[in-house]
Formats: sequence, C-alpha cells, structure tokens
Amino acid sequence: MRHLGTGIGWRPEIADAVEAMPGIDWVEAVAENVCPGHLPDSLVRLRERGVTVVPHGVSLGLGGADRPDEGRLRALAERAEALGSPLVTEHIAFVRAGGPLTATQPLEAGHLLPVPRTRDALDVLCENVRIAQAALPVPLAVENIAALISWPCEEMTEGQFLYELVERTGVRLLIDVANLHTNHVNRGEDPAKALDELPVEAIAYVHVAGGFERDGVWHDSHAHPVPDAVLAVLADLASRVSPPGVLLERDENFPAPAELERELTAIRETLTTAGAPAAATGAEPTTADPAPASPQARQRTGLAQAALLSALVAGTPAPEGFDHARLRVQSHALAAKRADVVAKVAPELPGILGGDYRAAFVEYARSRPMTGGYRHDALTFAEHLLLAGRPEEAQARRELSDWWLERSGPEPLSPRPAARLRRATRRVLLGR
Repeated sequence: MRHLGTGIGWRPEIADAVEAMPGIDWVEAVAENVCPGHLPDSLVRLRERGVTVVPHGVSLGLGGADRPDEGRLRALAERAEALGSPLVTEHIAFVRAGGPLTATQPLEAGHLLPVPRTRDALDVLCENVRIAQAALPVPLAVENIAALISWPCEEMTEGQFLYELVERTGVRLLIDVANLHTNHVNRGEDPAKALDELPVEAIAYVHVAGGFERDGVWHDSHAHPVPDAVLAVLADLASRVSPPGVLLERDENFPAPAELERELTAIRETLTTAGAPAAATGAEPTTADPAPASPQARQRTGLAQAALLSALVAGTPAPEGFDHARLRVQSHALAAKRADVVAKVAPELPGILGGDYRAAFVEYARSRPMTGGYRHDALTFAEHLLLAGRPEEAQARRELSDWWLERSGPEPLSPRPAARLRRATRRVLLGR
C-alpha cells in the first residue's frame, strides 16, 4: 500500500492555512464538494507541489440494500482521475432507504447510518463493494463509522464484520480511531478488542478527529479538539502496525492554524512514541468474485433499514429491539444536521427568518423526511412555511416567497389535469 504520511482534511475555509502548514504530505477532500472541471486553485497548487489529494465520498451508501448508483460511482471515478489520486474512500454505511425494493417511500438520512452486522447485510455490502471496485479506476478503501445506536440481534462484532469484508473482497480499510472511541462510549464496544480482530495489514490510512460528550452520548462532531482518549486508540493501533497514512479531520468551528498544527504535532508524537514493529504491507486485493447477495437478503436488509430510517426521520414507530431513548437522540441529531446544512446551502433562509430559522426547520423536519437532497429540502421547507402563512411578518413572508419563486423555477407542465391543478393552487396560495 502506498505510503501517504501525515495529512489533514482539506476544506475551503482553511485552504490557505493548509497550504502554509509545514510537513503536510497529503490532503483529503470531500468528493461531492469537488468539481472535476473546476478544481479549487488551492488543490491545484497543492498537487503541483507534489501533495497527494484523496477524494473522500460521503453519499454512495455502500451499506444500503440497493446496488450502488451508477451516476454516483461515475462521479467518484471522475474525481479520482481529475485529482490524480492513488485511491478513493467511502463509508460502510447506508444513507438512504425505501423505494422499489421495499415498496416504501424513498427516504434520505442526510447522514451516515450504521449497517446491521448480520450475514444478510454483509452479503449485500460485499457485493456492493465489488461493484464499486469494478467501476473505480483506483483502489477503494472503506471507513468504519461512528454510531449513536445499535442494531438488535447482531451476529458479529465490528472487527469480525470488517475482517470478513476484507477477506471476501480484498477492499482496503480506512480506520477512524475517533469512531472506535465513539462506539466505545455509545455502544460499549472495546476499541482494543476491535483492533485485535481487524486485519491491520489491510489499512490504507487512519482518521483522527475530535468530538464531545453530552449526557453520556459521544458526538463525533469533527468540530472539537482531538481528545486524549482518541490519541490513546491511535497509539494502540500504531503499536500493532505502522499505518501508511494518518489524517486529521476538521469540518467546522475551525481554530487558528497554530492550533491545527499543534494537533498534527500531537498525532506525529503519538505515532513515534507507539513505535510500531512494521509497516502495513497487506497482500494485493483478491480477484475472486464472492457469491452475489440473494434478492431475499437485499430485501430483508432493505426492509430493516427502511423501518429504522422512517422512525428516525418520519416519526413512525420505532422498530422492535431498538433503544427508544437513543433513537430520539439520533433523530434530533439528524434534524439538527439538516438544519445546519440547509443553512449553508441556502444562507438566505436564516437571513430572512432570523432567530426563528432553526426552531422552524427542526419542527418541519420531525415529520417531513428528506427525499431529494439538501437543495430540494430548502425549497420544500420554504414552501411549507409559506403554505402555513409564515413567517407572520409580512415583509419577511414576501422575501421568502420571492426567494422560493426565483429558485423553484419553471416546471414542465404535466399532461395530467390533477397535477396542473395542484401547481396552480400552490402558486395562488404562495402569492397570498
């Protein structure tokens, strides 16, 4: 596996700081935020200096019951080629559920959700990984995620699940030690036991990130300093094997560049002190095709994921066996994240609504699941408010109406009279 060294997550907000940091061997960019034909100047300059750039996907949903979307795979491949990357990475998670496979409403989580560690889910994941591997021009590595909730009746530990995934597909692993710590606090899983069971020779690189604990729940925020407990998990991993690369993640609430450099120094010192006996030099990925997941396995996995996601984002009853208190925490976290991302995608909305924005959006999100991405979510939220005669202040309501009408744009007229009547009625209501 290629040696990467020490890196940091590249984000537009800290682009200048990253370029000026000493000792940065590589960076990781969120794949969905990079346009292949219009690469950010900062990434272009870093590449010209010989800094490796790795695209990190967040929306593929390899752990979902459906096969990976061809368009998303093609987009990920285009980013890898545009950046000249030696590999691409994604998550062992599902991000959407429902649809034709389960004959239920399609739902979007807007977040990475844990895959049940069952034989059915493993079969589905293995086939989805193989599909992705065949579509990508460079090797794929997949990341373990943090979770607030646990699936009932799981059949494997995380280490066993990942070991069999690697054995059956040859995929590389992106091990997030912060996520191992998160799962220790939230699910009682021992990071050392997980590392005991992992195929450490398959590690492509490692993530290190910060978070915070509230009411006994650890939130993997990527917006706080890296705690000593996470560095301790990194030290344990590094005492077993020298990872090809280690990367500091920070997604928001960015501190001064000097503070980021201090965290990178702490990571380097942790690796040096741990003194791993050897570098990770795993065998090349297998070329044998595992048996495909059965339609029944996909459907069972799909039904389970749709039921969970519906409880989290649509207010339906919680599936049997889940911790209801933890589901409420996760549901609130999903709504809060939707509010934060919509505020970034459509900053005019909090500008128009002021201090009422967040409470209004969370109230809307509790019973109206996301079905078409964040931009669509912003439009449907605005429409929801306008149809309810909100905001109460007339000037703000006019501004919101103008914003919605400008961005919703003209739609092709449907040949169905009922659809045309609905659109005409909606326009009249929004104009009141």
